Amino acid sequence: MSGMFARDVMTSPVVIVGPDSPVAHARNLMVRHRISRLLVMEEGTLQGIITKKDIAYRLQQAEAAWRRRPLDRVPVGTLMTPDPFTVAPDTGIKTIIRAFVEKGISSVPVAEGGTVAGILTKTDLMKSVLIRQLDCAVRDVMEDVATVDTHHSLDHVIAVMRERHDKVVVMGDLGTPAGIITETNLAFYADEAKISGAAGKEVVIIRHRNADGPGREGLLEVPPVMASDVMTSPVITTLPLTPLKDAIALMEKHHVNSLVVVEDDTIQGIIKRDDIIKEVAK
Repeated sequence: MSGMFARDVMTSPVVIVGPDSPVAHARNLMVRHRISRLLVMEEGTLQGIITKKDIAYRLQQAEAAWRRRPLDRVPVGTLMTPDPFTVAPDTGIKTIIRAFVEKGISSVPVAEGGTVAGILTKTDLMKSVLIRQLDCAVRDVMEDVATVDTHHSLDHVIAVMRERHDKVVVMGDLGTPAGIITETNLAFYADEAKISGAAGKEVVIIRHRNADGPGREGLLEVPPVMASDVMTSPVITTLPLTPLKDAIALMEKHHVNSLVVVEDDTIQGIIKRDDIIKEVAK
């Protein structure tokens, strides 16, 4: 247990992107490789990290949506976190877990002598023996959860997520969980043009010329993006008394990093990968 090091659980080789590459390209790489972050490198030197969170929270800005540049015109360097914290391959896992919690980070490049050897993420940490040895119930680790309505706007959803630094559960009309929205949902939402284009405003369109004469102008309102448009459904749930090791297995089975805790059709909270990692850091 004490002999586990960064090199034992890190992911290698790493997927990289250049600082001048468009964010759209970075997002495509994340989708293709099923990852949530890329190391930003230039001429073999680590410049920063860009994550799905960096892309997701870009969707809410002070300027009007229609003035925002599409992702194929935004360089990675403008959204990345520069000069990231790094660890050596022989750094102990317990030390890394504590650094994740204390620094509020979700990944760390593993480097030695200026050369990047790999990257270590929370997903990698979940494979460690320290996580597997936790012996408690879900209710001992779970947190309360923020909720939104299916009809809430995307701007409202992002505002709640930024305030809580967390994902949100989307409640349906019957008061039961209808879906969940995470940074992945926001960053990888397929209709980016709808978000950074004309959503929520009236657009002038020209009707086609017809036999009666020239085409006429008309107004078409592009509907705004709602919570129900971006959420993942159905919600994977668990009970408060479920052993934590069983909850971890359920996360792995469904490839998710959180479970909504429900009892008697009422939401009790949420159990997240972050909560589990914090438990080990104590």
